[in-house]
Amino acid sequence: MREVFRNELDDLATQLVGMSTKVLDAIRLANQSLHSNDLELAEQVIEADSVIDNMQFTLDQQAAEMLALQAPVAADLRAVIGSLRMSASLERMGDLARHIAQQVRIRYPESAIPEGFESTFARMGESGERIAEATQSLLSNPGLSDVPTINAIDEELDELHLSVFGKLGEAPAGSLAPRHIADVTLLSRYYERFGDHAVSVSQKVEYLLTGNWEPYLSKK
Repeated sequence: MREVFRNELDDLATQLVGMSTKVLDAIRLANQSLHSNDLELAEQVIEADSVIDNMQFTLDQQAAEMLALQAPVAADLRAVIGSLRMSASLERMGDLARHIAQQVRIRYPESAIPEGFESTFARMGESGERIAEATQSLLSNPGLSDVPTINAIDEELDELHLSVFGKLGEAPAGSLAPRHIADVTLLSRYYERFGDHAVSVSQKVEYLLTGNWEPYLSKK
């Protein structure tokens, strides 16, 4: 019975890696669609999000069955619960990539990035891809080496998010239409939250490996 349970835990881990791979694909395509104003790419991201949703449903259903039938305790229980919470974060990252693509579709044929914000969102897109890559690496090879990288990139995204509001405040009166302000505010928020969910995944992995939640409790 324990061997069966261990195989099921391994399968949950494999499914999380699969989800993180799809999330990485989604943010890459969302970035491309945003910066090239490519409606076809945006539609691909939007349509593909259902795949990530279905992967979460399958993983969560399997985890729920494991809790009901195997009654895991201690570290095994943490692993199952952690998988549930990580799948929720990954699914949300997929949603945020979809939101970026939807903003492209809403604004098309005009670009969703107004003049003067191109470099900021280019950097946000790059940071989004790097944090998705680090998350995939973390789940593929569980360890602590990717955790500081994820935290550092998340701080980059936070700073870029704040810089967007700085740019809005410095813009001459009337230079930005209300739709431009809405676009950059929403897009910036999507990238910032994308980073936050990657950090959430890294926190769960670190907790599973160390059993220590104290560093994160102290930040609240």
